[in-house]
Amino acid sequence: MNRILRKRQLTPEIAWFEVEAPRVAKHWKPGQFIIIRPNQDSERIPLTIVGGDVTRGSIIMVVQALGKTSRVTVAKQEGEYLADLVGPLGEPASIEKVDHVLCAGGGVGVAELLPVAGAFRSAGNHVTALCGARSAAHIILDEELRQAADEVMWATDDGSTGFHGNVVQFMASWRAERSASPATVHVIGPIPMMRAAANLTREWGVPTYASLNPVMIDGTGMCGGCRVTVGGKVRFACVEGPEFDAHQVDFDELALRTSAYRAQERQALEQHQCKIGLNA
Repeated sequence: MNRILRKRQLTPEIAWFEVEAPRVAKHWKPGQFIIIRPNQDSERIPLTIVGGDVTRGSIIMVVQALGKTSRVTVAKQEGEYLADLVGPLGEPASIEKVDHVLCAGGGVGVAELLPVAGAFRSAGNHVTALCGARSAAHIILDEELRQAADEVMWATDDGSTGFHGNVVQFMASWRAERSASPATVHVIGPIPMMRAAANLTREWGVPTYASLNPVMIDGTGMCGGCRVTVGGKVRFACVEGPEFDAHQVDFDELALRTSAYRAQERQALEQHQCKIGLNA
């Protein structure tokens, strides 16, 4: 259990893993997530389930090396094991036939769009995926996205390919060229990106859902680390989410709570880099 069956290095800091997890593979649905510990002494981190194969008894996860634990995970190789893998957790994404769905993702969030876009398409919708990356060299999973969505278009910060700008600017440009808005929008990515996307689609008058990734520890709501305010009420993302009405999410509070342990995370990363002989 939890053995790494395959690994692909998508970029220097982002890795794709197929992990042995037969129970999760059997029961997961798009939008749900897992919580892992790469080693026994590691902290727990939540990761969206990107795919699953019941026959192989495996799931797909994509990890970006940011802090200590994600870097330890990205360094894992085929044949090695994860200490813990718990899931599927959270509520599945709300998938309905609504005609035209816009899925927008930034950074590693592009990988997390895959199962949701595929599910919307399977439900009979026309799915447009607008994705953002720093440059052409940072584009990930383009081929897989084109299998999941009807249209896939990219924005790059440096203009090396596609639209020159961030993905929210691309959303605005894309909508301005069309006579009608999509029926619904699904966004996932960094908090500033989701907040800006929600502000934009509020102007469109289009229902919008954001997949949130707050601090999560136990995955059951008991610790309260995953608290988010939605529509003025406290919700627990690990059991009631991670998908919420983006127009109701208090993104300012979410950003503040997510950054609460930034100093400790930086210290842990510096200690890890020192331990393995890298400069901090």
